[in-house]
Amino acid sequence: MSRPQRSEHQQHQLSKLLQRTRDEAAALFFAPKSTMRCIGPAIFRTRLARDVGCLLDVDPSVTSWTCLPLVLSRRSHYHVPDFLVTRPEGANLLDAHPSLVKRPLPDWLGEAAQAMGYQYEKREEAELRGSIRLENACDLLQYAGYRASLGDRVRILALLEENGSLPLASCLEAVRSGHDAIAVIASLALQRFIEIELDDARIGPSTIVSRFRG
Repeated sequence: MSRPQRSEHQQHQLSKLLQRTRDEAAALFFAPKSTMRCIGPAIFRTRLARDVGCLLDVDPSVTSWTCLPLVLSRRSHYHVPDFLVTRPEGANLLDAHPSLVKRPLPDWLGEAAQAMGYQYEKREEAELRGSIRLENACDLLQYAGYRASLGDRVRILALLEENGSLPLASCLEAVRSGHDAIAVIASLALQRFIEIELDDARIGPSTIVSRFRG
């Protein structure tokens, strides 16, 4: 078999592997359903991968992310990373590694990713255990499909411009046209008009809200 034919055959095999991996993930469901910055199908192989996706959506440094984007290979070994994450400074491949998976991720993934022009990183399940930020991200993403009215958006932004950071309860009082005031605030936060403090405690009346500064 000639080299061009062998290369074409390998590419076909990689495409089949990638499609099979995506099909298997598409058969699974992990809440919350909605995303904000996922490009393409939001499909996840594990609960941990879904959790990492939630954190990517509330990470102000993330422009977009894609699930199960490509195949990394080394000789006869293959691996599909969980995410391709795009930031202003570039893109990287990211894996979510559940603690129940005893087999470690291959040590050649970083080198293979670099060969394709990407940095490589992984998130271990232990890093997310008990994460307040994750709980708050999941709460916000329940409102990913909601769109605040122009009036409410302007009123909230004007209030924060005039007063600086305010407790969430004060911002809720400025909502006029929305049937669900918290949905308005959550939507504005997910669209990056405002920032909500996500790390100190679960979102509540005293949670600090400010204009998004990037």
